[in-house]
Amino acid sequence: MTEREFLKSVPLFSRLGEASVDAILRLTRRRRFKKDDVIFHEKEVGDSLFVILHGRVKVAIFGDDGKEVTLSVLSEGDFFGEMSLLDQEPRSATVIAEEECELLSLQRDDFTRALEQDPGMGTSLIQVLASRLRKANHQISTLALLDVYGRVARVIQELAEEEGKRLKDGRVVVRRPTHMDIAHRIGSSRETVTRMMRDLEENGHIETQGREIFLRPDFQKLF
Repeated sequence: MTEREFLKSVPLFSRLGEASVDAILRLTRRRRFKKDDVIFHEKEVGDSLFVILHGRVKVAIFGDDGKEVTLSVLSEGDFFGEMSLLDQEPRSATVIAEEECELLSLQRDDFTRALEQDPGMGTSLIQVLASRLRKANHQISTLALLDVYGRVARVIQELAEEEGKRLKDGRVVVRRPTHMDIAHRIGSSRETVTRMMRDLEENGHIETQGREIFLRPDFQKLF
């Protein structure tokens, strides 16, 4: 896939014509980050939008006591950093590379100019932001309405929906996140998540093998 084809596959730029995509590509620059590198910190001044070429990043906030809450995990084709460019406010979260990443960055002035020149880009941006708002509402309801057991199950289900593979027997296989990763997503402790995962496996709802989790076809009925 060429860089132009890749950029066209990104929802934000999907409505742009070839000339507009080429113009965007000329304005971007590649940036590489190692695993655990901080791409930017919460409350920093934001001057760039980032598009993920390769790799995966997590968007997180940290309490004064150092407690981490993971808001989302983004991968190839996703973009982030647009909020500060739109409202002129500091970064709302910290973004960290979960693995080695290669990103395209676009400066504020170039991003703003592209929005002004191509209404299709603005429409795509609104659609993506609306989708993220729905997901945030979903996450808030999970934290407010489900117990820890249900929250752990919901995280596994979300991973299955995002990146799972359905097998012939109806089960879904998905990569196994660390218990600490799940804890950060649901605002709990690693020890509590470990107990909940053990309960899910003992009750026959999931099966773990190496770095994978297998979900039974009726898994979603847990919540």
